[in-house]
Amino acid sequence: MKRLLSTGFPRIFQICKCFRDGERGHLHLPEFTLLEWYRADADYNALMADCEAMIGFVSDDLGLGKTIQYRGQKIDLQPPWNRIAVEEAFAAHSPVSLREALDTDRLEEMMVINIEPNLDMSRPVFLYDYPSQFASLSRVKQDRPDLAERFELYIGGLELANAFSELTNPDEQETRFNKENGVREKRGKKPYPVPMKFLDALHTMPPSAGIAFGVDRLVMLLTGAEKIDDVVAYTPEEL
Repeated sequence: MKRLLSTGFPRIFQICKCFRDGERGHLHLPEFTLLEWYRADADYNALMADCEAMIGFVSDDLGLGKTIQYRGQKIDLQPPWNRIAVEEAFAAHSPVSLREALDTDRLEEMMVINIEPNLDMSRPVFLYDYPSQFASLSRVKQDRPDLAERFELYIGGLELANAFSELTNPDEQETRFNKENGVREKRGKKPYPVPMKFLDALHTMPPSAGIAFGVDRLVMLLTGAEKIDDVVAYTPEEL
């Protein structure tokens, strides 16, 4: 999709099946459905507005209006939604600082145990500006290079989306890929091949923003389903 952006497509989307080996739980399946979309000449703030408009439209179209219920909790979908920086979330809810969590490689642990359960359940929440160590494919902030322009969207305790202001610097992206492969090799895993066609396309890719949005989890939210098994045709065990 980013290669399409580099050829001049300004706004694109796809709904596709994705696969992650070994993932199974009441919120996880090894095969799941994502909606992905990208905007040229936009950043992650534009995607936050997209999410507010899209989910509000879907809820209205289903006759649910701007207030829905999930797991006994009323959720107000009226924008603007809550926005909290990762630094702020750690200061409010974590027993250790963000710096300490990074230094001890416990950021993801603290996120799952202390941050996510304490996010506001009555309104959607954008958790944004992740440490640059967790930038993935996102660009860092110009005024804070220690932070990345990335957000995740939570509604009713469900993580629904992961979004970036996209990194368009091919040299920086190749450095990140090589660093990740180095980590994989240290863990005894096979390194990924470097996607040279993708890196070449970044030379002509405009400033852009992209998002991966979980369709199955949105259906869970809007139908009140307790587990992801309830919103797919067949679970892995039934195939």
